[in-house]
Amino acid sequence: MKRELEVAKGLAVEAGSTLMKYYLQAVRVDWKAPGDPVTAADREASDLIVSHLLREFPQHAVLSEEAPDDPKRLASSYVWMVDPMDGTREFIEHRSEFAVQIGLVAGGIPVLGVVYQPTTKKLYYAAEGFGAFVQTDGTSIPLHVSKERAASRMTIAVSRSHPSVRVEAIRQRLRINKVIRTGSVGLKVAAVCEGQAHLYIHTGNRTNLWDTCGPEAILREAGGRMTDVSNNPLQYDGREIRNPNGLIASNGVIHDRAVKVTQSIIETFR
Repeated sequence: MKRELEVAKGLAVEAGSTLMKYYLQAVRVDWKAPGDPVTAADREASDLIVSHLLREFPQHAVLSEEAPDDPKRLASSYVWMVDPMDGTREFIEHRSEFAVQIGLVAGGIPVLGVVYQPTTKKLYYAAEGFGAFVQTDGTSIPLHVSKERAASRMTIAVSRSHPSVRVEAIRQRLRINKVIRTGSVGLKVAAVCEGQAHLYIHTGNRTNLWDTCGPEAILREAGGRMTDVSNNPLQYDGREIRNPNGLIASNGVIHDRAVKVTQSIIETFR
């Protein structure tokens, strides 16, 4: 797993340089669907990562947001899941909250993850059994979730671009007072890994496997948990590329309570 991790880290940083080249200039925006923007930066970063992964690991499959889904991945024991730019909306608005995300699934379980924020050059990474780390200015420090137990002293990470009345209702029901607003799913999960936040909830079906694979691997090694809103594991080995039943990422301490409150709020909003 060490070689896979080093390759993924290097590709994330290289793809981040590609994104920054576009970030510093005007960039054309296309739309894959209403509310789903894509740029040349996404596509170039995807081509870079996918081509290198297939060359380095020819026996592995790759699923990327910006490439056609190859059903051969369903028969592969190892599948890379790539989001070349998580947070395209923030990128377009020239907000720094976007990231390159690379994850590796083995036997349906995320076992390796890299999340790289090009604007700050912060590199979050983990591999199963090796621990989780954040690297800044060449120095790596271990990542550990906060063990805070009092909800009143916790912080919830929420979306800047997609505010949710359900999540706000959950926050109030849990009596969590502090909020961090940011763009990328990976950066919200990274905030939990660093202990800056304790909870992130998405109640809908708008996240995909490439949004959660890498971040989940890092969160696991940092001591946290990620499930769907029914407390079931996210499924990475099926044909479906979305997370159809939302997600909850936490420090673990508040997870079961967050699941119960989330289910109650979802029922209220039906």
